[in-house]
Amino acid sequence: MEKAQLILKKYWGHDHFRPMQEEIIQAVMDKKDVLALLPTGGGKSVCFQVPAMMMEGICLVISPLIALMKDQVENLTRKGIPSLAIYSGMPFFEVKKTLQNAAFGNYKFLYVSPERLETELFLEFLPAIKPCLLAVDEAHCISQWGYDFRPSYLRIAGLREQLPGVPVIALTASATKAVQDDVCEKLLFNKAQARFQQSFARPNLSYSVFEPVSKQTKLLEIISNVKGSSVVYCKSRRQTQQVTALLQQHKVNAGYYHAGLGNEERAGRQEQWIQNKVQTIVCTNAFGMGIDKPDVRLVVHYDIPESLENYYQEAGRAGRDGKRAYAVLLCDKKETAELYELISLRYPEPEELKKIYIALMNYLQVPAGIGEGQSFEFDIALFAEVFKLNILKATYGLQALSQEGLIAYTEISFKPATLVFTASKNDLAAFEQQHPSLEPVIKGLLRNYEGIFDYPSVIYESLLAKFLSLPLPVLKEQLQQLHQYQIVQYTPQTDKPRLNLLKNRMYSDDFKFNIHDLQQRKLKHTERVMAITGYVTDTTNCRSVLIGRYFNDQAIQPCGICDNCINNRDLVLPEPVFRQISAAILETLAVRHLSLEEVEKMFINHK
Repeated sequence: MEKAQLILKKYWGHDHFRPMQEEIIQAVMDKKDVLALLPTGGGKSVCFQVPAMMMEGICLVISPLIALMKDQVENLTRKGIPSLAIYSGMPFFEVKKTLQNAAFGNYKFLYVSPERLETELFLEFLPAIKPCLLAVDEAHCISQWGYDFRPSYLRIAGLREQLPGVPVIALTASATKAVQDDVCEKLLFNKAQARFQQSFARPNLSYSVFEPVSKQTKLLEIISNVKGSSVVYCKSRRQTQQVTALLQQHKVNAGYYHAGLGNEERAGRQEQWIQNKVQTIVCTNAFGMGIDKPDVRLVVHYDIPESLENYYQEAGRAGRDGKRAYAVLLCDKKETAELYELISLRYPEPEELKKIYIALMNYLQVPAGIGEGQSFEFDIALFAEVFKLNILKATYGLQALSQEGLIAYTEISFKPATLVFTASKNDLAAFEQQHPSLEPVIKGLLRNYEGIFDYPSVIYESLLAKFLSLPLPVLKEQLQQLHQYQIVQYTPQTDKPRLNLLKNRMYSDDFKFNIHDLQQRKLKHTERVMAITGYVTDTTNCRSVLIGRYFNDQAIQPCGICDNCINNRDLVLPEPVFRQISAAILETLAVRHLSLEEVEKMFINHK
């Protein structure tokens, strides 16, 4: 572990590992399959990044989150550790170039989205890449009994067969015992395996639940009492804007964030909050993954989240610096009832699923027997309107079709801009003479992007605009002009939802769906709703203990700082007082009998 300590100091600047990191790293170095259950902020990345630095070859990291992959690659690159990423939306030639770099370049980490694992191109390069370690981030996604099941994760088992002898480390922040077992089974863990679970206790984090008459008033009161950086989670995009307007109206420096904003706008708002230029970020659960901001003092949930898994992960973004922080959940009885009502909506009946599937195929104009591999920009609101579907039912129907492995639907799929010259060099020279105003942008493209005459290249419009000293809207307009003149083929950057067909369209009479698994997922979801509503309504037990026990942390102790612990302090007698009262009762009993009322009176008098 001396070498591991040196690597930690050199690249991460830390003198010591966090609890359990050393043991996990040692197990990985011993070539064991490892499951690491580390709460949010527990330092999961170091557990595979440090041992990978001590191994010969490249570490293959599977992650479902594009933003998180990009963030990790940027962080590693800044540390001087060459890293790569392949994710949805990258053009074929960019993917191929990245795989070539991974196979033949001096790179240490390759981040890959699970959808890429079975593509012919990836499998073609895999033997040359020669991974030394397979790291599976957000590993709970492989279990259909978990809260965030993603069928694409099931492809990892096939990858293991291609990589005999390569150890696996699976990492997650929140998984019940049943999900942990399922993860190990689905990832084909061998007998030489090790499981690690950090305590779910957060000694500095105070949990509270309130059922206020007015959520708005209570939120303003909480934010005014807790100074410093804060996050407010809301259930809808519209609500993030409404709550932000409320806070701004009361002089709170707040901004909102949701997946419907453009990529640059989301990045900008996130950066403003990280740099403390904005005190409070009001957001949907699209915000927060991969963000390591240690000085968050407050996380408020304006509504009840769907599960304790979600709640623990989101609340855990507060107080990572070890100083006192607060996690507050605001609720009302109507919301708890709605969670149960949503279960039937979230798991449509087979006939409803068939109806949604047929409507989807008709909307996309895909004939029966074909369609596998096709990709579409997809507006779910328009789809629901055209076929007169409840938009929530349509959303959950698509989710069920996705879990069945029929489609892949990503609400936000970032696609960078691409451009290729379609005119010959002679025609281009003539065009420049006729349109001198467009000559600078043509020259800028040729100077900045090698091979742009031969195949579509990813171009970064903002960087090109800076290079040419042009406003970004002007550059985009000029690129569109070149496209209209058929000098180039230009596809602007998009952040639109996409839907991919994973299988050919089934014939109507041959529609098949695994009803048993759907019913089991519904049962597990019901259990998660019961757990979160039980947490909200419990006014007796320590909230930290409630969370820990849910995740099989049997050793967790009462925190002493949550609302229940504080409210119930008066109900618990200190040990010396209890002994004094007991002695007095026994002394009296030696002389005469005592009624229950008399015993109770003695307790009250001594207190």
